[in-house]
Order: sequence, then structure tokens, then C-alpha cells
Amino acid sequence: MTPRAFTAGFDIGGTKIKYGVADAGGRLVVKGRKASPESADAFFSLVADLWEDMKRKSPGRIAACGFGIAGFFSRREQIILQSPNYSLLDGIDLHSPLKKILGVPVLIDNDANMAAYGEWSGRPRRDQNSLVFLTLGTGIGSGLILEGRLWQGDNGFAGELGHLIVNPEGHRCPCGSRGCLETEVSAGRIAADYRYFSRSEESLTSRDVYLRARRGDPAALKSFERCGTYLGIGLGGVISLFDPGRIVLGGGVMAAGRTILRPAIEETRRRTNPFAFARCTIERSVLGNDAGVLGAAARARNPK
Repeated sequence: MTPRAFTAGFDIGGTKIKYGVADAGGRLVVKGRKASPESADAFFSLVADLWEDMKRKSPGRIAACGFGIAGFFSRREQIILQSPNYSLLDGIDLHSPLKKILGVPVLIDNDANMAAYGEWSGRPRRDQNSLVFLTLGTGIGSGLILEGRLWQGDNGFAGELGHLIVNPEGHRCPCGSRGCLETEVSAGRIAADYRYFSRSEESLTSRDVYLRARRGDPAALKSFERCGTYLGIGLGGVISLFDPGRIVLGGGVMAAGRTILRPAIEETRRRTNPFAFARCTIERSVLGNDAGVLGAAARARNPK
């Protein structure tokens, strides 16, 4: 690939498709979003239309394209085995039709892996060779960069940190287990905890709870304290297992900033070897909603 060649990325979600074209420096020169189609045929048709539009707007030739899709992606079969939020793509051969539509090399992976790679590729390396990325929202997605490489496991399913058990007596998870990080640290859990602590039946979002926490509402503060505590338990396990130089937290829940980050870091400190904790930076995402698109484009540029 020539230094001047551009690469493209798609971040496929259950409600929105985000896309863009990136230059060699990791800057988006074209970007946009569309509503996710409701059939597989409509999905491939939309990708074809967006691809033509991206080629017209790109300052130069687009040499490759990456796709990040939520769900369990089989690297061997090049299919989504199960996507919790966009099931219309389950079991469908994705690589062949996408390569035919685009006419350039195509790389497909889990969306959280792409976002993790985006955060990694856009940061100075210094002496840090490993990064763990978690996105906190309706659920938890995560990706691992270990010793400078995206770690996917034998089958491509590694890094499902949302299903670490942080509360054995906790809430039931759709995965079939109980007390997963995803069930104890999510937007829905923050709202549910607020209703429990305030003894209220109000219909609220996690953002509503955050705004009340900023005003000093005791139940709202307690909800974020609980969420941060379980997040810290999970992060403590992550540090003990992987010894990363950096943990990056993204997703809608992290809009609460220090309201959740403070108790999370305090609990991580209590749960972790002090030497490992001192050498790990825990911080919010710098790329925000662009992480998945930039990561997909970066993986397309550096597929190995």
C-alpha cells in the first residue's frame, strides 16, 4: 500500500452505521452515518451506495476497507455467528459479497476489537505495549491489544470482558450467567439502581441520573458509586491478568466522567497489586464515537 493511499472503515451497529475514510495519519477525511437497514439485501445495497459516495469524496484512492460488526465473528468462516443487536447478518457470508461490492481487500472483525485498535493506533507508544479497551453502554464491549498486537484467541472470541463475574450474587445476564460486569455496570443498571435507592418508579435514563448526581442527589450519587465499585472490581481483574500499560474506557456511560471514574479507580486500587496499578493508566477514550471507524480503517491498512 502506498503511503498516500487512503483506507475506509465501517462501524456496523443495530441502529446506526458509521463510516469514514482515513488518511495514513489516522485522520478522518470523510465521515458519515446512516440508519441500519432492516434486511441483509438492503444492508449490502446501502454499503454499495456509501462506497461510491466515499470514493467520490475521498482525496485519493481507497486501497482497503475494514468492517467492525457487533457480535461473535468467526475468523475461520468469515460469518457473524451471533449478533445481539443486528441479527439479520447472523450466519451470512460477509467477506465474499463485500469484497465483490468494494473491489478492494476487505477485513471484518468484532466492533469492539476495531475500536480497541483505533484507540491503540492513535496514541503515542512510549514504553506501553498493551492496551485494554472497554466501551460501557447498554452492554459492555471490549478489545485487547497485547504486546502490540490485537489478541483475538484461537477462534476470535477473546476479550469478552463484559462477562467477567464481578458479583456472584448479582443480576442475571442474557449470557446465562449471573453478576457479569455487563449486568452490574451498564446504563440500564445505573437507572435501575437509582429507582431502588430512591424508592421511585420514575422512568429515567442513566443521563438523567447523572444530571441528578451533579446536583448532589444522594440516590444518584450512590448509583454511580455502586456502578464504579463493580467496574473497579472488573478492572482489578483485568490488570492482574494482563498487566496493561493503559486501560481506555469509552461509551455513553463514560459521559459521566469522574462521577463514575473516581469510585472505579479507587476500587481498582484496592483490588490490584500496587506495583501493577501504579504502572497502568486508566482514562477515558480520546476518539469517542469515531473509535470504531478509525480502528476499522487502521486494521485495513495493517491487517496483520
